[in-house]
Amino acid sequence: MRTRREFIVDASRGAAGMGLAASLPSSLLDAAGRPRRAEGTGLYYDPRCLEHVVPPSRSGAPRPEIKERVIRVMEVLGERGLVDAMRPVSAHPDPMPFISAHHTPEHVAAIRRIPVTGPLAELAVAGALGSVDAVARGDVRNAFTCIRPPGHHANNTGAEEGFCYYSNAAITARYIQSLGYEKILIIDWDYHHGNATQNAFYDDPTVLFYSTHNWMDYPETGDPSLMGEGDGHGTNINVHLECASTDLDMLRAWDGRLEPAVMDFDPDFVVVSAGFDSRQDDLLGCFDVTDDAFRRMTRAAMDFADSCCEGRLVSLLEGGYNVDGLALAAATHVETLIGA
Repeated sequence: MRTRREFIVDASRGAAGMGLAASLPSSLLDAAGRPRRAEGTGLYYDPRCLEHVVPPSRSGAPRPEIKERVIRVMEVLGERGLVDAMRPVSAHPDPMPFISAHHTPEHVAAIRRIPVTGPLAELAVAGALGSVDAVARGDVRNAFTCIRPPGHHANNTGAEEGFCYYSNAAITARYIQSLGYEKILIIDWDYHHGNATQNAFYDDPTVLFYSTHNWMDYPETGDPSLMGEGDGHGTNINVHLECASTDLDMLRAWDGRLEPAVMDFDPDFVVVSAGFDSRQDDLLGCFDVTDDAFRRMTRAAMDFADSCCEGRLVSLLEGGYNVDGLALAAATHVETLIGA
């Protein structure tokens, strides 16, 4: 098997992304007529997301998807000088056509009726799509989208599922394809399985979905035997990790399962469902994964993007419920995206 370095060198010599060159403006092409490699990291954040409040549980107990999560993320990014090192990204002006293309009319109508949260769930999607636009235009090389509510559990039930209302990553992938990029890699390292993302692409050979998670925990999906069906067989990769799994366990799965799949798939765009509840000491997770693993996974995801698609990568915030732990892991992720 080739090493990651050999894979990157070989792929960079090929014609990755060239099918799009004819449709790109000359400002986005280099002297040889190839898509120009953009520089810099974008940041999407809108403080209106702080107005979203997750309803209490049936017992009346508070739930841990709280505004302090993103407040602390932005504080730590600022303290480390990362906000100043990034380029602000604007939201897409009208995300609803892309939400409606993915979710049923009944689901969309039900979510839109939720006071405050309905519009803010749309805003989260708008931030994700705006981040894609910035990367696709070549304004930035990659982008971190600091959004709430998260999205990878949102199917079509007409209600919140696992703190999620719209399937942010799935909608983002379809939006990327609407821009002319054919094959999308979605990497989901959240502690919980991205069941809605899997469901969206289970028979679709144009989306490679890779998820590490504890499938014995919520939502109790993500059986490793589920590999896709029909033409999509083999493009759904579920990796179950036991409680107390470490950096080594996580990274061994990347080397053994994800890297060979990416070599074969050759994506045009990379989307990361960046859930940091897989970090040690999370309130809803039981892994023993450190910030160093997030640094290494981020660098590997960037390597994939560099080798296949001129660095195009958008990261969407998902879970993470230890407020300080989430902020530290997210900052490590962003530092790596920037190259700091």
